[in-house]
Amino acid sequence: MQGLRARKAAWEVIQAVGGGAFADMALERIFKNYSFKSLDKALITELSYGAIRQRYFLDCWIDSLGKVSAQKQPPMLRWLLHLGLYQIFKMERIPPAAAINTTVELSKTNKLQRLSPVVNGILRSALRCKQKGCLLPKSENPSLELAKNESLPVWLADELIMWKGIVNAQKIAKTFNEISPIDLRVNTLRASLVDVKNKFDSCGIENKLIPNCPFGLEVSAGVGNPMHWPGYEEGEWSVQDRSSQLIAPCLGSLPGEKILDACAAPGGKSTHIAELINNQGEIWSVDRSYLRVQKILANSERLGTNCLQPLVADSNELLANDPKLECYFHRILVDAPCSGLGTLSRHPDARWRMNKNNIKELTVIQSQLLASTTPLLKKGGTLVYSTCTIHPDENSNQIEKFRKIQPEFSLKYEKQIWPGEENNGDGFYIAVLNKA
Repeated sequence: MQGLRARKAAWEVIQAVGGGAFADMALERIFKNYSFKSLDKALITELSYGAIRQRYFLDCWIDSLGKVSAQKQPPMLRWLLHLGLYQIFKMERIPPAAAINTTVELSKTNKLQRLSPVVNGILRSALRCKQKGCLLPKSENPSLELAKNESLPVWLADELIMWKGIVNAQKIAKTFNEISPIDLRVNTLRASLVDVKNKFDSCGIENKLIPNCPFGLEVSAGVGNPMHWPGYEEGEWSVQDRSSQLIAPCLGSLPGEKILDACAAPGGKSTHIAELINNQGEIWSVDRSYLRVQKILANSERLGTNCLQPLVADSNELLANDPKLECYFHRILVDAPCSGLGTLSRHPDARWRMNKNNIKELTVIQSQLLASTTPLLKKGGTLVYSTCTIHPDENSNQIEKFRKIQPEFSLKYEKQIWPGEENNGDGFYIAVLNKA
C-alpha cells in the first residue's frame, strides 16, 4: 500500500516520543536506520511532528469519539490513532480514504489486529464529524478551550491568558503550531550577506532578508538538509533563530576583550561574538558536557572562529577552581538553561516535557549561575542574561530578584520577545546589566 512504510516510520517516531525520547533524535534515528527518499522524509517529519504537536487536540477527539479515553488506551493504539486523526483533521492534501486505509492496515500488521475495528470505527466517525463541520464539545473555561483548540498543556494555556490576556494568548498559541522557517546567520569572517544570498538564489533555494537582523537570511522550511546548502562546509553561515541573533550584539564586545560564555554549547552565540570582534579577543566557551563541547569545537572550526577557548567545566565552579579569575572578564553571557517555552514551534515535544515544578527547579539553577559568574566580571563590565523562554519567573522576575541581591548591577536594557512578535522569531528574553 502506497505510503505505508513512511507512515509506519512516523508512527515509530510518535511512539518513541511518547516513551520519553526527544523528537529530533527519534526522527534522526529513523532516517539513519532506514532509507527514504526526500519526499518520504518530508512526509514522515510532517506526520510525526504534527501528531506530537497536536497531542492534546487529538486526545480530545479520541475522548469524544471512543468508548475508552485517550489516557486509558494502550499506548501503541493511542499513538496510531493520533497518526490517523492528524491526517484527517490537519492535512488537507492527504485523501481521507488514504489516511484511514493506511492506518487500519498498520494496525493489522503491527500487533494491533484485534483492535483494527476500533481504529476503523474511530477514524470513520472522525471523518463524518469533519464532513458535517462538527467541533469538539465547547468548554466555558477559557484555558481549557485554548488548550484544546491549540493543543497546549492546560497549565500553560492558563499562564498565557494570565500574562497576555485571551486575545494575545490565542495569537501566541497559534504561533506555537506554525512551521518556523530556517534562519541563517551569515559569518562575516568568511562571506557577506549579499554573497550568501546570491549563492542561494542561483541554486534556486528560496530565501529572503530578515528585517532588523543585519546578518540574517530566512529560508523556507522543507527545502532540504541545510548541511547540503552552498557555503555550509566553507563556514559562510550557521543556523540560528533571528531572535537568538539579537543576543551577542547586546554584549557590546570589543576586539581584544576577555569574554565568558557561561553556557556555550553548541556554540552559536560564542561564534557570533567571535565574528563581531573579528576574531580578536579571548572567548571562553564553557559547558559541563564533553560531548557538547565537542560540538562547540566542530562549529568553531567550520566557521573559522579561532579565538574561542572551549572548556569542559561547570561555570558555577570556575572561581573556586581558579581564584585568579576574579574580575577577569570584560563581558559575560549567561544564556541560561531554561524551559524553552519560546521555542515550541521548533520543538513539538517540548510543551509536553515541562510543568510548573520543572520551571521552579530551573529558576534555582539560573539564580545559581548568576551568583557564581558575577564575581568573574570586571568592575564596569557588562553581563547579559538571556533565555529562550517566555516565563516571567525565569526572566524579568529572575533579574528583579538578582538585582535585589546584587545592588551593584544596574539594568541597562531589558526585552521580552514573544513568539511571532519579532518578525516571526522565537520567544526570547534579554537583560543587559552593568557592574558599577
